[in-house]
Amino acid sequence: MLLFGGESLVELLAPQDGEKILDLGCGTGELTERIAQSRACVRGIDSSCSMIAAAQVNYPDINFSVADARIFQVEKPLDAVFSHEVLHWIKEPDAVINCVEQALKPGGRFVAEFNCEGHVGAIVGAHLSVALSKISSGQKPEALNPWYCPSIDEYTGLLKQHGFDVREAVVERQTRRLEGGWLGMVSLIERLFADEFLSRLSDRVRSQVINSVKERLPLALDRDGNYIADYRTIRVFAIKNSSR
Repeated sequence: MLLFGGESLVELLAPQDGEKILDLGCGTGELTERIAQSRACVRGIDSSCSMIAAAQVNYPDINFSVADARIFQVEKPLDAVFSHEVLHWIKEPDAVINCVEQALKPGGRFVAEFNCEGHVGAIVGAHLSVALSKISSGQKPEALNPWYCPSIDEYTGLLKQHGFDVREAVVERQTRRLEGGWLGMVSLIERLFADEFLSRLSDRVRSQVINSVKERLPLALDRDGNYIADYRTIRVFAIKNSSR
C-alpha cells in the first residue's frame, strides 16, 4: 500500500545533489527544507505573504518568495517541480500545468499530491446545498465550491495535453474520525468553508447553516459518537516530454 503525505511525496521526488527544484505552494517551508537536505538547490513559492514570511524566518538559508502558481516564471529550467496539498485550492489547473511545463527542462519531473474528486463529498454536498439558499439564489454549487478536485482521468488528461508523460497517478481514500461528536464536524466545516461561505453570513444565519448541514448529512458516526469524514487524495508523477 502506498503511503501518502509530505514525507513520502519527497521520497517519490527523490531529490538529488545539485538539482534545481521548485516547491510550488511551499507554505511555511517544512517540506522545502526537507528537500534541501538532499543538497538540491530548492526554491519555495507561495501566494500567501504571511506564510512566506514565516518560511523566511524558519529557514533563512532557502530562497522563498511570493508568487502566483498560475503565472509564475523561472530564470533557468528546473529539474523538478514539487507540490503538496496545494493544487486543490487553484481552480485554473490549465494555467498551473502550463507554468509547470514551461518551468521544467525536457525530462524534468512534476510530483504533486492534492485533494481529488469525492474528497469529503457528503460534507461538501450538504454544505453547498444549504449555503446556496442563504448566500445567493441561482448559483450552481461548483461556482461556490472553493476547491478544484478533479477525477484522476481528468487530471492525467490535462497533463498529457500539456506534454507530460504520466508515470504514476494514484488515488488514496482514507476515513478519518472527527473527535468531539458534532463539535468535531463543526470545526471541520469552519476550516473548510469559513473564508468562502461563512464569512458572508451573520452569526445567526451562520448558525442556521451549520445546523441545517447536520440535518442533511447522512448518519456517519462511530461507536463513540464521532463523525467520520471521507478523504480522497490524488498523487501524480509526470515527466515533461523531451520533445518539448
